[in-house]
Amino acid sequence: MRKYIAILLGIWLITSCSKDSDSLIITPDEQESTDTPSDTTATSETNRVGEVTFFAESKVDNSILLVNDALNNRVYLMDKTSEILHEWELTAGLGNDCLLLENGQLLALLEASSPKIEFGGFGGNLQLINPDNSIEWQYSISNETLMSHHDVEMLPNGNILILVWVKKTSEEAAQAGFKDDYDIFPESVFELNPKTMEIVWKWHSWDHLIQDHDDTKDNFGTVAENPHKININFNTNESGDIMHANGIGYDSNKDLIYISVNFFSEIWVIDHSTSEQEAAGSRGGNFNKGGDLVFRFGNPNAYDNVDAARLFYNNHYPNINNNQSTMFMFMNGNSQGQSTVYEFKLPQEFSIGDDPEILWEFTHPDLYSPK
Repeated sequence: MRKYIAILLGIWLITSCSKDSDSLIITPDEQESTDTPSDTTATSETNRVGEVTFFAESKVDNSILLVNDALNNRVYLMDKTSEILHEWELTAGLGNDCLLLENGQLLALLEASSPKIEFGGFGGNLQLINPDNSIEWQYSISNETLMSHHDVEMLPNGNILILVWVKKTSEEAAQAGFKDDYDIFPESVFELNPKTMEIVWKWHSWDHLIQDHDDTKDNFGTVAENPHKININFNTNESGDIMHANGIGYDSNKDLIYISVNFFSEIWVIDHSTSEQEAAGSRGGNFNKGGDLVFRFGNPNAYDNVDAARLFYNNHYPNINNNQSTMFMFMNGNSQGQSTVYEFKLPQEFSIGDDPEILWEFTHPDLYSPK
């Protein structure tokens, strides 16, 4: 059953992240499936959407899917026959992602009405929406220097992790050792207490940089000798979105945050057990790294490691199963035109340069989404 659930996960990521997909295709492991494919097409019924193909219907998990249709700004629950069971009415466009909570509420990141930062996946307005579409509460992170984006994660204590772009001027970037001349928007993670509506913890990638471009500027050092730091010059994008994190996951067993960083083709792992002061430095927390990267994997080129092999070519959504200490990952394969779904065993010990154990993977020539 795990294999078919994982296949559904891969296709589900295409459905939820792609801006130009409106069908769900359940792709088989052709060597194992002996069932005759059967199609369920529903174009005239108003409570169904898209097309479903069953290759091994008896093996399909009888669960429902939360569909984030960002192109059409729709969020709905759908069964495996494409019947819509429930749909929410949104007050604005989808920032990118939303979560269905156990009590039936929807935790959604929606687009701000007058955004000042508009990279792909921008949000700005976080809402908790009841099943009857009433808004329980909302919180805005959207101005000239800050923009929440892409993903949020509910913590066991009820607090919420939020990805945030933080603007740095071209002058600030130059002083930090950035080699080009424009404003940049490095990644941060904020933690919101929804009861007090206060930000109670922050982590800034800006505090953990390395660069070998200019020895007269901050953060100068040898990139390869500092793998726990982030090379500010690894990806230069004239828009200023130089990292482009697109998903977060939380390991409750070790109190670690996993961040999918698309433009680095990496997963970054940071220590959530730190105080905010420790998160700004390189000491403290359960792993005594402060806010430096406890672990990273997917693309050793990002820290000038010539000995390790590259695994990711753009990636999305570190989906963590805390009960089994595993993580699913959708690797886009943008330069290869073919995507791969991985299941990893979360490491017990962390050594940068060693990828986590791959428990399972699936790809197919027809499986590809750049989003």
